[in-house]
Amino acid sequence: MRYLPKSPADRDAILKAIGARSIDDLFAPIPAEYRLNRDLRIPRQMAESEIVDWFRARSRENGDAYTSFLGAGAYFHYRPVVIDALISRGEFLTAYTPYQAEVSQGTLQSIFEFQTMISELTGMEVANASMYDGSTAATEAVMMAVRLTGRHSAVIARSVHPEYQEVLSTYARHQGLALTTVGFGDDGRIDLKQLQQAITPQTACVLIQSPNFFGTIEDQSAVAEIAHKNGAMLVVSIAEAVSLGIVEPPRQADIVAMEAQSFGVPLGFGGPYCGVIATRDQYVRQMPGRLVGQTTDRNGKRGFVLTLATREQHIRREKATSNICTNQALVALMVNIFMTVYGKVGLRELAKQNLAKAIYATQEFSRHAKVLFPGAPRFNEFVVQTTADPYAINNRLLEHTIIGGLPLKKFYPELGNAALWCCTEIIHRSAIDTAVRVAAETASASKSLPETDVEEVAR
Repeated sequence: MRYLPKSPADRDAILKAIGARSIDDLFAPIPAEYRLNRDLRIPRQMAESEIVDWFRARSRENGDAYTSFLGAGAYFHYRPVVIDALISRGEFLTAYTPYQAEVSQGTLQSIFEFQTMISELTGMEVANASMYDGSTAATEAVMMAVRLTGRHSAVIARSVHPEYQEVLSTYARHQGLALTTVGFGDDGRIDLKQLQQAITPQTACVLIQSPNFFGTIEDQSAVAEIAHKNGAMLVVSIAEAVSLGIVEPPRQADIVAMEAQSFGVPLGFGGPYCGVIATRDQYVRQMPGRLVGQTTDRNGKRGFVLTLATREQHIRREKATSNICTNQALVALMVNIFMTVYGKVGLRELAKQNLAKAIYATQEFSRHAKVLFPGAPRFNEFVVQTTADPYAINNRLLEHTIIGGLPLKKFYPELGNAALWCCTEIIHRSAIDTAVRVAAETASASKSLPETDVEEVAR
């Protein structure tokens, strides 16, 4: 009954209501040769206890859990168990979108607290109630800058996540928005000389990411000075939210676009995630998404309302700031609980652990390979350039239940055999040591193989 909730009596009632005497009568218009007149060839039905046992057995087949050094905008952090316990409550686990304030006070209060903490984290004055993800948040921030400035071009740092750039390019193609990409220097940060040359009187904003795709911290003050001097806005994208536990917030920015997945949102095969836009009060009318406000009712009791909703569902299309209509409140609630559980001190300690793991890993990798972009501070990601193909290294690491770094040839072919590695708090030192050793052994083995054999190992 749990999986087939219609009883024989229910089915008879349905057939009677639609004027059919039987199931065969219902399907009579379908030619006989196209009807299945036998039982499906599937295993017999299982009791719930048997289903649980089956999945446990499949789980044991996976063997040891894998250690992952992947990052690049999706980060494997520890999730406090209280998150799932709370978001599973019926008050929150619902498809209902919080329009009517009188029946959504809990959800609206949660969003209000989310906005407040995000504003404190980013150094901005106001934050919205969640976008799709970091890529769409960055794109929406650029479109917001276009509306605010009346200009129709943007300058993008090549050190911004390549897939974020692809999303922005898709939007720009149909918005008549010209994009100019600025390269990076030897320290992995945006080339300031190129930036000065790239900005024109039609530049609406400069988009940078910090920590950027290579894990290095951009010189936001220098970029802000160049942008503002030319009448452009500065948009800062943050893909690794945990960095704000130790990295100075981007207060020089006009708009901050962030992916908050690191704050208690599971990787979930790529989503759903939690994009955020934060900005200054003076720009709030052009901010996409929703804004929840606090007020008092006629009896003086505190209440929460949907203060601003500049979406097509609420206002005329030509005045809408975005066609993103998703709720995302449940995912934002995960972030909210995470921030509440950790607090300021806990988040700083978490960021320190990430930084310490990355420092140790870069030191160890540098004994056998080249760690790129050494001239700038970094957070928990770094680029390692090896003599061996990164795919060959990763194939060997799988034998040790380790998922290696992300090969960068697809995005940055000029970097050669480079891979982006990430160390979060859940990475053990023993896993780092194993990864370094296997990378060194693979590089050593590749030197003694003919070129064709090296290619075969890589495959």
